[in-house]
Amino acid sequence: MKRVLIRVVMVAATVALICGCDRSAKKASSQLPLIPETDPLAQPKSLQQVGAPVAMTRAVIPADNPQTPEKISLGQKLFFDRRLSVNGTVSCSTCHDPALAFTDRKPTSVGVEGRVGQRNAPTVLNALYNKTQFWDGRVNTLEEQAALPIVNSVEMGHPNLDAAVAQIAAVEEYQQAFRVVFGRPPNGADLVRAIASYERTQLSFDSPFDHFIAGDKNAIDDSAQRGWELFNNQARCNKCHALTDTTRDVTNLIDNDFHNIGVLIVQHKVVPLARQAEELIKTGDTPAIDQAAIQTDMSALGRFLVTKKEPDIASFKTPNIRNVLVTGPYFHDGSQETLWDVMDHYNKGAGLQDPYLDQDIQPLALTESDIDDLVAFMASLTSPNYKEQGATELARQRAISKATRPQRDTARAFGPKPPRPTPPK
Repeated sequence: MKRVLIRVVMVAATVALICGCDRSAKKASSQLPLIPETDPLAQPKSLQQVGAPVAMTRAVIPADNPQTPEKISLGQKLFFDRRLSVNGTVSCSTCHDPALAFTDRKPTSVGVEGRVGQRNAPTVLNALYNKTQFWDGRVNTLEEQAALPIVNSVEMGHPNLDAAVAQIAAVEEYQQAFRVVFGRPPNGADLVRAIASYERTQLSFDSPFDHFIAGDKNAIDDSAQRGWELFNNQARCNKCHALTDTTRDVTNLIDNDFHNIGVLIVQHKVVPLARQAEELIKTGDTPAIDQAAIQTDMSALGRFLVTKKEPDIASFKTPNIRNVLVTGPYFHDGSQETLWDVMDHYNKGAGLQDPYLDQDIQPLALTESDIDDLVAFMASLTSPNYKEQGATELARQRAISKATRPQRDTARAFGPKPPRPTPPK
């Protein structure tokens, strides 16, 4: 009981830091049902981390879903509850495991009855700052995002959100909790509000890089410092992972945009796929589009599934690369195992025969020591909670990179950029 009370106090402190809530809003906290203990990595995080953006964090809390300790605690319980899946085998945490930096470390995620999707599970860490959710940005809010896996037949498998609510509502503990938090019985809108509120507590900063930016020039080694400069110059990472080409982003390292980086585009099928997708998009059926993105070859169309704009074919959202060392495998399809593979992909200008390739993709002429420095920089983005995992993972990836580098093509990396082919008609 003592540990549970400590956890409730931690939640309350986090909410107060994020939202400035007063004590009067928390009177009902003692009425909440007890929540089973989970991994300490799953607990709400304090905003008192070096590098954490206080004003930005408070600004992204929606006015129609304010944070409260009770709501966060309810959301945490729901996040780990397998009853949100049709057969009671999958929870949100199945694909977003706190022990794995809120990922599943699989190329693409596995849902009910072993069904495999076509997209890699992105981390929940710092997802509160995303302006859009999912790899193709098909929804804007964490509330919208929380609903779709529940009704996706490959993921959690319910035919609709009401079916999931019915399973939850059958539990007296949830009946009480929803009435405490929302003043009404369990329902779909409040269910996803609670989950989103919990997810908004998962901010992750305080990395060696944050301490370096804060003024401790010894917080990262010389290799990582060289990597940070390469990241913003020759390696051209700043074309996607910065505020602008000339303004560095030291908080989220994203541009809130979508890019085709040449990852396994199905070129011979892309035109008929695009025509098929256009008809689906016209229906405005978000769950059906969600099904297509996860279950069919239309997944390769990326942002096009949302915009119907040809330049967006095979474009995917720029991911936040904090904790990137411990959130692999990489890219929207999980096709690259190591950060060395990722850098080899970019170094050779992969996808140069892709007619929809982002114009900023080109051979980079990075040396092996340059790539090592870039990996060292990315490793410095690992938060303290994952420090030991990061060290183990860095050693594992380095050993793999010394044995096999399937994406490496030094001749192309140091060659000219060939002309991009014309998109097919």
